[in-house]
Amino acid sequence: MDNKKFFFERNLLALSASDPGLCSRLSAAETTRGCYKFLTSRSGEIVPAITGPGGGAHPLHSLVDPRREGGRLAAAAETEGFLVFLGMGGGYAVEAALARENTERVLVVEYNINALAELFCSKEYISILGDPRFSLLVDPSPGFLEEYLLENYLPSLSGGIRTFPLRARVEEDREKFGGAGDAVARAIEKLSADYSVQAWFGKRWFSNIIRNLRAAEGEYGPVPAVREAAVCAAGPSLDGELSLIRESKAKKNGGVYLIAADTSLPALLAADVEPDAVVSIDCQHISVRHFSRGIPPGTELFLDLASPPVIASLSPRPRFFSGGHPLAHYISLRWKSFPPVDSSGGNVTYAAFSLAEYLGAAKISIYGADFSYPRGLVYAKGTYIHPYFAERQNRLSPLEALFSAFLYRNPSLQKTCRENGNWYYETGTLSFYRKKLEEKAARSAAEVFPVPGKGAAVGIIKREPRVPRELRIFAAGAAKKGAAEFLREYRAGILALPLKSGLRIPGGLADDQRLLLATLLPQAAAIKGRNNIRTAELLGEVAAWCADEIDRVLRVRG
Repeated sequence: MDNKKFFFERNLLALSASDPGLCSRLSAAETTRGCYKFLTSRSGEIVPAITGPGGGAHPLHSLVDPRREGGRLAAAAETEGFLVFLGMGGGYAVEAALARENTERVLVVEYNINALAELFCSKEYISILGDPRFSLLVDPSPGFLEEYLLENYLPSLSGGIRTFPLRARVEEDREKFGGAGDAVARAIEKLSADYSVQAWFGKRWFSNIIRNLRAAEGEYGPVPAVREAAVCAAGPSLDGELSLIRESKAKKNGGVYLIAADTSLPALLAADVEPDAVVSIDCQHISVRHFSRGIPPGTELFLDLASPPVIASLSPRPRFFSGGHPLAHYISLRWKSFPPVDSSGGNVTYAAFSLAEYLGAAKISIYGADFSYPRGLVYAKGTYIHPYFAERQNRLSPLEALFSAFLYRNPSLQKTCRENGNWYYETGTLSFYRKKLEEKAARSAAEVFPVPGKGAAVGIIKREPRVPRELRIFAAGAAKKGAAEFLREYRAGILALPLKSGLRIPGGLADDQRLLLATLLPQAAAIKGRNNIRTAELLGEVAAWCADEIDRVLRVRG
């Protein structure tokens, strides 16, 4: 019997169920290029050895006992549930990792389809390839690998993530595996930041969304497209730009459509400037303070579905939009469609700019976007923080001390001096917000004009390709059923998920089940972070908590 052909066909058969595309590529690969020599360890295991330029062989594993070596390597991942192996080799560490009870996912990244085909001719990998927790990417670009991890690594379910490079294999192809390692690092950085936010706000987002459905159930007329818009942030530079805003509002032919970030609303109203729209995305109750002066009758209120319900009650016709929460996405698909407004920049100025884009503005001006603390000032006059601190000052903690504590609380605070003599403090978070807005503006179809202020300058360099400009109206769809009926159906859906057996591999779920699972993940991050619940028990706790929250809403509604 030809053992090579036997092993190859057995391995492809095991792989075909999970990845027929890769199976097809391997079927067409060459297995006689001599990328590897195959040695036998003292323990009787096959050890792949890379063939060097002079014909020498560089083994990828121990020649004494590669299985024991693989077990020691896998044991190094004490708490991590998502393991990324750079290089397949004989699969001994991968096999040991899959034998661990707390391993949720294993991803192997390999390059050179022909070399992998040779490995599959050398021995059976069936126990690995047939495990539903295992995935294999061959010749992925760094961008593809990063996107794969962003879509498939779920921190609340998988726990930590760890990378294991197969040293001898990685050294053989440093450039490609180096790019893969960088892609993994970028994905982890993005996911860690997102997970931290979910752990902090996950429960509040859910509670707000399900309580906003009653107000969102109504139907209001559309908001038409606009030609020119101005976005008002609440930086200290706004104080000196109010006259420019008044002039732009008073221009002939209708003036600009003025969109206020909620933080800037009281400052504008104090200066007798009524915006056409105000945008709010913060789920925290303190954001209600931005509306202490009320909302003028002619000002449209645009709210993320996860905003506090009390804010929606301030307007007779709140305009809800779908931000980044998976429950808002599910609601738009299954109950009532809401306009998608990009709020991924993490701050309300970014969301207000996104709304201006959504409404089709060909020109967008930006006021008060300091993204820093010019000369140590934190917000424009009239914003919430001034009366908030005024209420809390006393002899032991005067107003100046409260502002100083607010300013210096961040360890990443850095001072920057400008050529014109102005200076400002900047934090890592504010710098991130500014860069995200710069990136979005650079891709925008609109002409963007940040009005120069005293803080960190918003720099915009147009790059290609630019997103085509769209003329759209802002309008939600009609509800397919009553909000209470939808909540009851959603509650039944999450409680019917196979929480104990079927959710270890989300890819094995039906489409609607995967959508339902996604709606639980932010709450899972919050509940896991506060209670340190094991993954096997986590989702049951999350579904039960969500069902209780829905019951409270339904009882209030009667």
